[in-house]
This record gives sequence, structure tokens and C-alpha cells, in this order.
Amino acid sequence: MSLADEKSSTEEKKQKIAVVLHQASSSTGRIGQILQKNGFELSIYRPVLGDCLPKTLKDYAGAIIFGGPMSANDNEPFINREMDWISVALKENKPFLGICLGAQLLARNLGGVVKPRSDGEVEIGWYPIEATGSGKRIMDWPKMVYHFHSEGIYDLPQGAELLAKGNTYPTQAFRYGDNAWGLQFHSELTRAMMQRWVVHGAERLELKGAQCAKSQLEGRFVYDPALRRWIEQALVKMFGKPQKTIQS
Repeated sequence: MSLADEKSSTEEKKQKIAVVLHQASSSTGRIGQILQKNGFELSIYRPVLGDCLPKTLKDYAGAIIFGGPMSANDNEPFINREMDWISVALKENKPFLGICLGAQLLARNLGGVVKPRSDGEVEIGWYPIEATGSGKRIMDWPKMVYHFHSEGIYDLPQGAELLAKGNTYPTQAFRYGDNAWGLQFHSELTRAMMQRWVVHGAERLELKGAQCAKSQLEGRFVYDPALRRWIEQALVKMFGKPQKTIQS
């Protein structure tokens, strides 16, 4: 065996996390950066662009479905495929994280209800959340988080545990079993991502309850450091850190 072959046979094989994104330009942002820093490899899937999702997660350390501009109630083939695919993670008891749209798809998969408020009020910008007793027992939570959504999760399904609640939309974070997590808010945004969102989503800033772009960007300086510290700790809680394995 040559030195090169010997080195290759003893290289550490990184554990993979299956990641679902919803636009060609979408990014895993800060969450992807943290997971990669922690030693994971990301496998990106975009069902909206025709990507097929893995039939099993046996070769993955977990899965994440990020947010997107579409609705969890859309009768689109890729939305239905993603919602059904969550059952793979649940049946195999793999760590799963749903963010915004991803959390709403998790709730719907479990029989929950996703809908807008009757008065049309949205959460776009920085809003307070309050951890429940169950949430506090699991981890410390940020006081202010970033939102960009016009629908929320209602009627959590049986077996789901509310971890954090809000004033405008009641369900801000929940857990199902030990390994499935849903977050209505966004902790993945880098500053560049937030700037793109407020520019490309400018028409949504006119909706009832939405904060102006200036307030959102200024709020980042005040609230984001705590949100970043939280997501760093939360990702370790959700996915752990990969065990070192040797690539054959």
C-alpha cells in the first residue's frame, strides 16, 4: 500500500445531514456554517427543482427542512413529498429540525393545523418569545427572535410539546418525541441574508404587523448576538457532535 493509499484509508468520514432548501439561491446560512464547523457534512436537496429525497436516513446523522416563500398548505407535489418525507426521520428516530415552513410541514405531518391569522397580521421582523416550562427544562431561550412569515401553527398534534410561545402566533417552538424539533423563527440568517430578504421581500413589509427594513436591520445589532449564541447551543442539543469514524 502506498503512503497515499494508507492516508486515504484512515481519513475521517464526516457524518452527513440531509438539508432541504426551497429556492435555487437559498442558503443554509449560519446554521450550515455552525454544523460544518461542528464536523458535519451537508447534503443539499431542492425538491422544488426536481431533486429526489433519500428514501432512508440510515446514512445520515439527521435532516433539516428550511423555510421558503411558499405555504405549507400549497397543493404542490414537492410540498406533499417533503411533508411525507418527514415520516422517514420520525420512523427512523433521526434528529429532524424544521425551520418556519419546515416546522409547519412537521406540524401538518403530525396532524396539526397551519393557517394565517383571521385579521391578517404577520410576523416579519423581531418579536419576543417566551419559553414554556418544558422549554426551560430543555435549554435557555433567546428573548427576541427573527420572523418572516404570514401563517402559523395552531392545534399542535397529540404528543407534541410546546417549548416556546409568542403573542401574535402561539406556537414558536415545539418538539415531538426526543428528536423532532420545529422552530417558527429564523436563527440562520447572516447579515447579508437579512439584507436580501428585506430588499426582495419589500412588498411584504407593507403587511399588517410587519416591521420596516430599517427596524429589522437595526434590531439585528441588538438581538442577534444572543440568537447566535442560542442556535450554537441548540444545534448541539439537537444533533450532537459527530463521532469520529474511519473511512474504509
